[in-house]
Amino acid sequence: MILTGFLFGLLGSFHCVGMCGAIALALPGGVDAATSPLRYAGGRLLYNLGRVTTYAMLGAGAGLVGQGLRLAGVQQGLSIASGVLILLLVAVPERYPGRVAGWLGLDRPLAWVKNTLGRLFQQPTLPALYATGVLNGLLPCGLVYLALAGALSAPGVAGAAAYMACFGLGTLPLMFGLSLSGRLVPLLWRTRMRQAVPYAASVLAVLFIVRGLGLGIPYFSPQLNPSTTTTSAAQPATVYDCH
Repeated sequence: MILTGFLFGLLGSFHCVGMCGAIALALPGGVDAATSPLRYAGGRLLYNLGRVTTYAMLGAGAGLVGQGLRLAGVQQGLSIASGVLILLLVAVPERYPGRVAGWLGLDRPLAWVKNTLGRLFQQPTLPALYATGVLNGLLPCGLVYLALAGALSAPGVAGAAAYMACFGLGTLPLMFGLSLSGRLVPLLWRTRMRQAVPYAASVLAVLFIVRGLGLGIPYFSPQLNPSTTTTSAAQPATVYDCH
């Protein structure tokens, strides 16, 4: 299951190019490209690892929520609920997910994040680039919301954090490449792949729903024994598979 986070991030990275590409291209330290190529590439890599760090922390938060729901005895239904939530997010027009933070009363924290990002852009140091990535991961993003909906049904807090870390790592190759070269992906391909993201998210949602139905299909939709469900809810899983 953790692997699905990476695959979703890999495809979703084309969405990231369209939404956050301007930030990646405007990162400070461009002078290092000629004077110190390794420092320049390292700074861009740190920026992207900062995003992955934030996604993992958000995943841990989603895992805490999911764990609480499992303790309430809704383990099997949680996977179905995650799939339904993803489908609902896909159906919502793209302009609305960005308003979620406002609906939750997070306008002031987000204003602080944006102001701090502005100051960090004036500091072309490696720690500042990493911090820029960490804060960038907190900006409203419909794709991240979709990934977090999937993380809810991951096995435990560590599993949800790993799911979101894999999601972030999936976005890393394209975003890292973009930060090194703005012409990495033609505009036409970026547009087409962004249009494909809702379809990929819908497939992921169906997988979660089918998995939660417990149809007795090995690895894909295993039948959950009620007693096993209760036990696993009380004890966080320590081994995670990639199916």
